[in-house]
Amino acid sequence: MMTPKTAMTTPTKTNEVSIKIKFSKAIFKKAPLSIAVLFVLIITVYPIVWVILSSFKNLEEFQINNPFSLPKSFNLSNYLNVFQNSNIMVYFLNSFIVLIGVVIGILFLSSTAAFAIEKLRFKHNNKVLLFFLLGIMVPLQIALIPLFQIYSKLGFLNSYLSIILPQIGFGLPIALYLFVAFFKNIPDEIIESATIDGCSVYRMYFSIILPMSKSIIVTVATLFGVFTWNEFIFAFTFISDPSMYTVTIGLRDFVGNYGLTDWGQTYSAITLTVLPTYFIYFFLSKHVMKGMTAGAVK
Repeated sequence: MMTPKTAMTTPTKTNEVSIKIKFSKAIFKKAPLSIAVLFVLIITVYPIVWVILSSFKNLEEFQINNPFSLPKSFNLSNYLNVFQNSNIMVYFLNSFIVLIGVVIGILFLSSTAAFAIEKLRFKHNNKVLLFFLLGIMVPLQIALIPLFQIYSKLGFLNSYLSIILPQIGFGLPIALYLFVAFFKNIPDEIIESATIDGCSVYRMYFSIILPMSKSIIVTVATLFGVFTWNEFIFAFTFISDPSMYTVTIGLRDFVGNYGLTDWGQTYSAITLTVLPTYFIYFFLSKHVMKGMTAGAVK
């Protein structure tokens, strides 16, 4: 005869077993996805880690040891040689000046245009938006030769404007689209109330719209800051003066005669070049994700 205690414990054990089975099935179903994500993560992260570790190797380790081996010691001589034997600080300064010019230009033009298109609602505003968005379909490579000829006649070659202006022009459509999507979430009642109170358009933009748009401003600034820092095509086409090189063009300094390369210094220079973008994105990634998803859910 079954005792009350046995009758109470048997169903409980059965439920525990069924829960464990369901949990195991759930893990088994998610295993392929987890393995795929891990594989993609390794492919993405490993080259960066390998470059950073290789920057601590000396010349002998590159010549004798396996290229995928770990450095014997964390030797900082490569970094010291980069600062002493190259103009990397000049390249950093040039890239920083170009970055500031591009980011400020894109933020001002895209935010003001998006505010006028989305909130002022003038005639044919949708057609104007479509005209700007058509710029996304234009590849920048087809503009290199015409821009080179124009800049040559205007005397803009080997200047900051030759790099800043085309990046603003080609980046404006995407930035405008992001701002328009964000401004759709700002209630029209705020604009109407400000208008009734006698607020001018300029006051409305600077005192109401911009303070409410911090997340999308950080998003656009971060995205185009990274793009500008890593830009190569425009700098390579329009800049020939070594004193105007950006960091991406300045990396060529580490390639010697007949293609001989000091890989230790090269990897050190690459590490110094990419680390600022990773730090910026690491600290601002939450704002970037928030700005990119603005307008997706109401």
